[in-house]
Amino acid sequence: MKLALLIIFTLSIGFIFLYSLVQLSLIVSYFKAKKHPESSPKPWKEDLLPKVTIQLPLYNEFYVAERLLDTVSELDYPKDKLEIQILDDSDDETIDIVSRKVHEYQLKGYDICHIRRDERSGYKAGALAYGTKLAKGEYIAIFDADFLPDPQFIRKTIPYFQNEKIGVVQTKWTYINGDYSFLTKVQEFGLNAHFTVEQVGRNHHDHFINFNGTAGIWRKKCILDAGGWQPDTLTEDLDLSYRAQLKGWKFKYLENLESPSELPVEINSLRAQQFRWTKGAAECVRKDLMPVLRSKKTSIGTKIHALFHLSNSTVFFFVLLLSILTLPVITFKPEPEYTRIFQIASFFMISWFILAAFYWVAYSYGKPQKLKLLVGFLWKFPLFLAISMGLAFHNTLAVIEGYIGRKSPFIRTPKFNIHDRADRWDNSKYAVKKVGPMTYIEGLFFIYFVCTLETAVLYQNYGIIPLCVLLVTGYGIVFFSSIFHWKRSAKQLKYEEVF
Repeated sequence: MKLALLIIFTLSIGFIFLYSLVQLSLIVSYFKAKKHPESSPKPWKEDLLPKVTIQLPLYNEFYVAERLLDTVSELDYPKDKLEIQILDDSDDETIDIVSRKVHEYQLKGYDICHIRRDERSGYKAGALAYGTKLAKGEYIAIFDADFLPDPQFIRKTIPYFQNEKIGVVQTKWTYINGDYSFLTKVQEFGLNAHFTVEQVGRNHHDHFINFNGTAGIWRKKCILDAGGWQPDTLTEDLDLSYRAQLKGWKFKYLENLESPSELPVEINSLRAQQFRWTKGAAECVRKDLMPVLRSKKTSIGTKIHALFHLSNSTVFFFVLLLSILTLPVITFKPEPEYTRIFQIASFFMISWFILAAFYWVAYSYGKPQKLKLLVGFLWKFPLFLAISMGLAFHNTLAVIEGYIGRKSPFIRTPKFNIHDRADRWDNSKYAVKKVGPMTYIEGLFFIYFVCTLETAVLYQNYGIIPLCVLLVTGYGIVFFSSIFHWKRSAKQLKYEEVF
């Protein structure tokens, strides 16, 4: 039994180590890409500009729908070459807001339509598929409700499609509320690594990347050739991305073109978003990984990166195993027959240093005042790791559901139109009014890891104490924040009911 636990403990660290090696290769690719930047294509001649359709999928976006339509109306592109589709599946006051704004912009000469389906089948994928059938444009740009696209978005992305092999141009997400709280700061820290090192690194070596669901533009022919939007995964963007690239289409990522958006400010909303992303990625492993591995046109390097790209959510499963096994492993005596396993496990711990390098590059590359950045990094990186670990149980359940094929509805992330610290979300109609049983299980994990930390100190196993501190911090933040945010929104709701 003891040997089996040690082997599982070591294998968990082993998977994390292999994952970190892939991240290390992306650091190298990122440096190469920055050293040899590609030149931008020449702008399209004004009289040859193609027709572009803007798709805005909405579902109950009371607080941001008007802002979105006003921002999209400011896109610098000829009105006669632009179509705007509001794919509105809402069942609340959002419908009236959109209807009023559509009428307003129709009077101003915009080709804008309010598209309502009879039923919300297929969720976002279903809405996009429905809109694509009606789209007039050769190219389709997609923005989620919380995005504020740059007025030059189309003019800066459309020239890349002069290359007939380009199927998608994806831009970088940035955040209007990144400084709102420690929670948004940590989210921005983590997501920025994906939108710098990961996307640039993979794209530079022509590995598969993903359209991020929004702030990108598709060639309509590419969507149709790849089989169109399909609702059988919760990450329809990742799924279609892989099917398109297997068909030979090329993707272009633009790090320097930023698309501002809004981060979840309430942890229960963040948990719902994480669950959807994590489960959807696992569903894409079931659906898309084998076609990639069997593809004769795909290089070995791209297959390896695709394996870890699609299965990166599996890291949460191994992080959870590693976390749970830490307590019994601490109590094991270093008997001779287990010494080698401990040595291997210690070797694999280098993965944490690789991950630190990965996030440091994403956080600091090309920026001045490195010392000031280092101060911020020294608290953001450990806090990011801690919260990621604190979400490991929640996300592991999502991974398991994805792998076994259990279906669940698409739960969209509510947006509250939060810009600065003075803005409030607790009085929102979309704020979470209850917490589920998983939250209380995370509370039990918090107690378990407090005991693990005490045991590590008792056994003088100082090498494992930093991991224990991260686990206590992470589960403590996730549990207590979930309860606090739930209580805060419920209290506000009760207050409004009285007054």
